[in-house]
Formats: sequence, C-alpha cells, structure tokens
Amino acid sequence: MIPSPLYRLDGVRKLYGDRLALDVPFLALREEALYLLSGPNGSGKTTLLRLLAFLLPPTAGTLSYRGTAVEWKDGALLPLRREVTLLHQAPYLFDRSVFDNVAYGLRVRGTDVGAAHRRVVESLQAVGLDGFGGRKARELSGGERQRVALARALAVSPRVLLLDEPLSGVDKPSADVIRDVIGALPAGGTTVVLATHERAPFPGGRGERLRLSEGALLTSAAPGDRTGDSPGGKDTHADL
Repeated sequence: MIPSPLYRLDGVRKLYGDRLALDVPFLALREEALYLLSGPNGSGKTTLLRLLAFLLPPTAGTLSYRGTAVEWKDGALLPLRREVTLLHQAPYLFDRSVFDNVAYGLRVRGTDVGAAHRRVVESLQAVGLDGFGGRKARELSGGERQRVALARALAVSPRVLLLDEPLSGVDKPSADVIRDVIGALPAGGTTVVLATHERAPFPGGRGERLRLSEGALLTSAAPGDRTGDSPGGKDTHADL
C-alpha cells in the first residue's frame, strides 16, 4: 500500500505580476525522504521552498499537507509553520550569543527552560560546535554561522527541513559537517528538501532529484516512488 504523501501539489502556479515564477502540475513528497532541488538561478527554487514552508500562497492550484488542503489564513498556518523550518542561504543571526540564537525557536514555542537548554546543547554538538554557546554569533566564520543556523533548525525538531543552498560558499570542514547532519535526518524522521547546485552532494548518489527550469518542474516524485519514475515517466535521477 502506497502511503499518503506528506506534501501534494496539484496545478500549483505562482505569478509575480505577469511573470510566471512557478508551474507545478503535480508533485508529491514523501515523509522521511531526501529531495535534491536543482535548477539555474531564477528557476523558481526559492519560490517553491517558500511555498512548502507555508510562507507564500500559490496564485492558483492546491497545496495539501498531510492529506489536507492548506487554508492560507494566519490561524490555520501557524501550526503548520511550526512543523517546517526553512534555512536560507545567508541565514540571519541575532547579535547575541550562539546559545541565544539556537534557543530562539524553542523560546518562541514556550519550551521548558531545562528542556530548551538540553536541546541547544545537543544541537550544537550535532553540528560540531560543542562549547561555542558563549561566543558571539556574528563573530563566527561563514561556515560556523551556517552551522549555528542549522543547529537552530535542529533544536525545534522540525518534521520538514527546507534548505536553500546551505553549502554555497561554506568552507570544506563546515560543508562536510552540514552534509553529514542533513544526510542523517531522514532516518530520524525528518523530510529534507535541499536546493543545491552540486551534482552529487551526498555519497552514493543519495537523494531523489527534482529539477526546475524557468519555473517549470521538469522532474517530479510520486509517493512511494524510490526508483525515480515520476507520474509522467520522467526520471527523478536525471542529471542536475
């Protein structure tokens, strides 16, 4: 039996004025899977990520999440947004300590102080920044800042993690850590959608590939599809 998809997009289009930024006739994303989203600059990758994060409503079509069509109203969106975290290419960090930055999402959610402290420590350890809690976030290197932002995302245990070019311009040690952390998330129950220009960011060709060009989805994934054959017969493992 094929499980219901985590996300389902039907006839989704996004326009900015007269410009068509995104055109997705159909897309279904499974839980606990890793997707690699590719395409040139301006192809619609960030628009798709923002839509999956419930930050941007489609102009037309339906986005369903966990089997229910999304209502684009603040009251309905808040609980959905708390299940999904979007990590930007150049994440914003507060001019405070690393600990305070990583703890931010937990505080917003009203997490118990003791539990929040444990989650911050665990998340910093996961990204190789154990002992960095007292340092100023804005005094870190670019790679360290990206790892702090990833730790902040991990701390709230998202069901879905969306990443917009997290490896771009990052030093190799940080990139290696980020790859290891991201690659392990699906096995722990997190669905990952990673926008990337890299041909093969993970060893062994891991990850199901989605490709956008001028807003159009050229490859798509169907629920339960681990071989790469989409509803239209295109290969999700086509070259990036």
